Amino acid sequence: MSQITRTELEHWLTATLQPHRFSDYCPNGIQVEGRDTIRHIVTGVTASQALLDTAIERGADTILVHHGWFWKNEDARIRGIKKQRLLTTLQHDLNLFAYHLPLDAHPTLGNNAQLAQVLELEPSFDDEGEPVTCGPGGLIWLGKSKHPQTLESLGQLVCKQLQRQPLIVGSPQQSVSTVAWCTGGAQGYMQAALDAGADVYITGEASEPNFHLAHETGAAFIAAGHHATERYGVKALGEAIAQRFGIQVDFVDVDNPI
Repeated sequence: MSQITRTELEHWLTATLQPHRFSDYCPNGIQVEGRDTIRHIVTGVTASQALLDTAIERGADTILVHHGWFWKNEDARIRGIKKQRLLTTLQHDLNLFAYHLPLDAHPTLGNNAQLAQVLELEPSFDDEGEPVTCGPGGLIWLGKSKHPQTLESLGQLVCKQLQRQPLIVGSPQQSVSTVAWCTGGAQGYMQAALDAGADVYITGEASEPNFHLAHETGAAFIAAGHHATERYGVKALGEAIAQRFGIQVDFVDVDNPI
């Protein structure tokens, strides 16, 4: 069975995702140190108890996620579900790797890049071949739909591809051409997307102001699910690891309707 060391994996992930470029809300990289040798990785969106339990059932030694632990401003006390998750991880000597904004932003493996493939969007690229972005930290991607679409047809595509009924604000028959998207909980970035010329903004979650902003500007807004829009980056990252190192990597989708 193929294997690598924890240090090898950490170095490759650091070189690939470049977490030092981001001012994030949580530590990126190794969050809990487990065994030195890695043979089997389970990837998933969030390091929930359900994902931990599934990884143990499958005999994995390492978990790689987008949403890890130790977020800024959270209660630092080890109690409740935090205690149980840590206890499970330490008792089974699991490694926990987590990459938040670095995984959102990666130009090929990231959540935005992967969502573009799933939703048949064509990202715009600059003269150096980098994605054209806007908003805080350049986290919003800009591009076009591959096919002429109305808001209604785009919403139907989102529903089909993500297996979620999205929340859609706008006229069903309005034309959508210039698309901006940012996966997860990026509903607060909508104005930045519109300022960059987008006529539809796709993200994971919605807030009350999004409705008014869409109606008063004539733009369209789609909230397609935080979890649903962020399944694809960590899956792609795991596949890249399997191809690079030849070790077993399983993506586990612990369903979350939010």
